[in-house]
Amino acid sequence: MNKINIMVVDDSSLIRSVMSKIINAQPDMHVSCTATDPLAAFELLKTFPVDVITLDVEMPRMDGISFLEKLMADSPKPVVMVSSLTERGADITFKALELGAVDFVTKPKLDIGDALLEYADEIAHKIRAAYAARIRIQRPSFFSKFSNENSERVGEVKPKIAKMNPELLVGQLPLPSTLIFMGSSTGGTEALRIILQDLPQDFPPILITQHMPAGFTKTFADRLNQNCQITVVEASHGQRIVQGHAYIAPGNRHLKIAKQGGNWVCVLSDDEPVNRHKPSVEVLFQSAVNQNIKHVLAVMLTGMGKDGAQAMLELKKIGAHNICQDESSCVVFGMPREAIAIGAANEVLPLNQIAHHLIGKVSRDKMRSAGEQVS
Repeated sequence: MNKINIMVVDDSSLIRSVMSKIINAQPDMHVSCTATDPLAAFELLKTFPVDVITLDVEMPRMDGISFLEKLMADSPKPVVMVSSLTERGADITFKALELGAVDFVTKPKLDIGDALLEYADEIAHKIRAAYAARIRIQRPSFFSKFSNENSERVGEVKPKIAKMNPELLVGQLPLPSTLIFMGSSTGGTEALRIILQDLPQDFPPILITQHMPAGFTKTFADRLNQNCQITVVEASHGQRIVQGHAYIAPGNRHLKIAKQGGNWVCVLSDDEPVNRHKPSVEVLFQSAVNQNIKHVLAVMLTGMGKDGAQAMLELKKIGAHNICQDESSCVVFGMPREAIAIGAANEVLPLNQIAHHLIGKVSRDKMRSAGEQVS
């Protein structure tokens, strides 16, 4: 069996040693070389076979971001960032995803036992996903305002409008008639940005599970919120679900929907991982099934594995309209493929058409509902 060749780039000898032990213990991969900094990495790339690179974000002589920019311009390869669990680390990580990194993991805990074993499983999973990924070259700027010349390709960011504060409107906002659920994993941060930035301020509520570790989802939500007309937040337990808002599952917590006092609210759960994920798309979608919500739009985006496919099929059975991202626009065509294979999709669309399609579907449903009320 041909093994995945991995280069580990990190200035810490301890981290290089831990990462090498984790990777070499996997049956389908091995470390072909290690580098103490990006300049050494460029030299090693000339000699050693490399399929995937794990890259520290902060190093001497050249930082990880500068290395990634040059790598993607000259000889693109799948990259998994290794980030520190800090606000600065999160910010740099999202810049790396903008530049073409496939995914990221946090720095390993250097203790012995279950924690390191769990981390080893995560590292191996992310490397396999990166190896299977389509590398995006010259990707649109992540969470930035777009110029006129590229707005047609990635969607135009509209002038900012003051966002409503739902806390000031309690009792005044009607119960949303339509709810939207989205699930994503590898490649999902960029896919979600492309969709959400094109949605109008009065769009129905969106509940999102993106596979992401704790400590990163708030930064992710904040960055999305800066460039979207809708309000994007990290979901909190008991938070009221209102129009014009998107709620992102916090890392290491499942997100569900429930009815409370006549309102839809976010429910956070500390239950065990499902399909090896926490948060899990399956849990989010299944909560919509359990509530038997009348008007649901569900979207399955890029990601490795099958998380959410079965619950998406259950949603379709109770009348939801389901959209799956197509293979050509996915970074990893895993989760959408699984949903399509079991018949859970009503439509399969390229990423750049999903927002427009959602807007049209919501508009048609509003017109249909208005007609039913008149008749």
